[in-house]
Amino acid sequence: MMHTSAQIGGTVKSGSSILRKIGYALLYIILIGVAAFQLFPLLWLLLFSLKNNQEVFNLPPLSLPQNPKWENYAKVWNSGNIDVYFFNSVWITVAATVITVVLGSLVTFAITRMKWKGSSLVLGLFMVAMMIPVHSTLIPLFSMFNKVGLTDHPLSLVLSYVAFNMPITIMILLGFYYALPKEVEEAAIIDGCSVNRMFFRIVLPMTSSVIATTGIINMIYNWNEFIFVNTFISSDHYKTLTVGVQNFIGQYTTDWGAIGATLMISILPILVAYMFLSDRIVEGMAAGAVKG
Repeated sequence: MMHTSAQIGGTVKSGSSILRKIGYALLYIILIGVAAFQLFPLLWLLLFSLKNNQEVFNLPPLSLPQNPKWENYAKVWNSGNIDVYFFNSVWITVAATVITVVLGSLVTFAITRMKWKGSSLVLGLFMVAMMIPVHSTLIPLFSMFNKVGLTDHPLSLVLSYVAFNMPITIMILLGFYYALPKEVEEAAIIDGCSVNRMFFRIVLPMTSSVIATTGIINMIYNWNEFIFVNTFISSDHYKTLTVGVQNFIGQYTTDWGAIGATLMISILPILVAYMFLSDRIVEGMAAGAVKG
C-alpha cells in the first residue's frame, strides 16, 4: 500500500508539473505575441523611413524597400534643421523635467511632512488644476507671455510644461511620501540636521524610485508636446522636433521618407531612456501601489 501511495503521489506531482510547464509555455506565447504587436509600429516606421514616395504608396506597408534610403536620415539631420530641433527638444525636456520633479518633491514634502495652515487648500488647488483642459489656456497664456516678452522664447515652454505637469507629479509622489517612515527624519532632527539638509540628503534618496517614475512620465509628455510649441514658438531657432517635422510637408509635395526618418529620430531618445529606467519605474509604481 505504501508503494502504491508513493506511485500515486509521484504521478500527481508529475501531472501537475506538466500542467505548470504547459501554462508557462502558453503564457510566454501570449507575451511574445503582445510584444510583437507592440513592436509592429516601430518596425513599420523604420521601413517607412527607408522608402521614397513611390515605394511608400506602391509597396505593402511591411515590404522591404528596394534600395534603402539611409540618406533620408542624413538629409533631415543636415539640411532639414533637425539637429537644432533635436537639441532644443533635449534641453527643454530635461530642464522642464528636472524643475518639475524638484518642485513637486518640495511641495509634496511640505504638504505631507510639515504642519501649516492652508496645506489642504494648496493640495486641493493642485488637484483641481488637473481638471483644466490644456486648450482652454492657450489664449490666456499667449496673452500673458506676449505682455512679458516671452513669446517665441523657450522659457514659455518650460514654464508651461512645469505648470501642467506639477499636479500629476504631486499626485504620484503623495502616496509614497505618506508612507515614508518618520523615525528616520526624527533621528536626523535629533542629530541636529536642518530641514533643507534632511530633504536633500535623506528624503530625496529614499524616494529615488518614485522620482524615476515621475521623471519618465514628465519626459514623455514634454518630448511629445506639440500645442504649446506650435502656439508660442515661431522662429526655427527655438522649435522642437514635434513641430520641425512640418518642414517636410509642402504645399504641393511631401517628403514622406524624410518625415519617417524625423519621427524615428524623435522616438529613439524616449526608448533609450525607458530601457535604462524601466526597472526603477516598475519599482516606483509597485512601491507606490503597496505603500499608498
